[in-house]
Amino acid sequence: MNRVYYFEMPVEDFDRATEFYESVFGWKVTKQDRPGGLYYAVKTGQDEPGINGSFFKREEGWTGINNVIDVKDIDKVIAKIQELGGEITFAKCVINGVGYLAYFKDKDGNSFGMMQNDPSVHEEGGM
Repeated sequence: MNRVYYFEMPVEDFDRATEFYESVFGWKVTKQDRPGGLYYAVKTGQDEPGINGSFFKREEGWTGINNVIDVKDIDKVIAKIQELGGEITFAKCVINGVGYLAYFKDKDGNSFGMMQNDPSVHEEGGM
């Protein structure tokens, strides 16, 4: 089964967002350097049910929180989305040292990301 396993939240100011969410909810935000670049991991709990996430710099067109679904074969999922009338809104790309990422909208306009984990993948120009 393919599960939602993290969220991505666009922010204008990383320090401001970190202070807010750590103070309000007790989340732990960790700035990390990854093969794909700077990454802000957000841990929302220890043993409680839930998902963790990340902050990313808000850019044109990226205005809302995205949930990301863990998939085993991103190419098959992309084909199935298109077959059933969904729209790929951000084509499959490489996140160096992490895997493959793409975004889609379902027929109701809901937006999701999907990630096929593969830490061995590295591509020049990858994120």
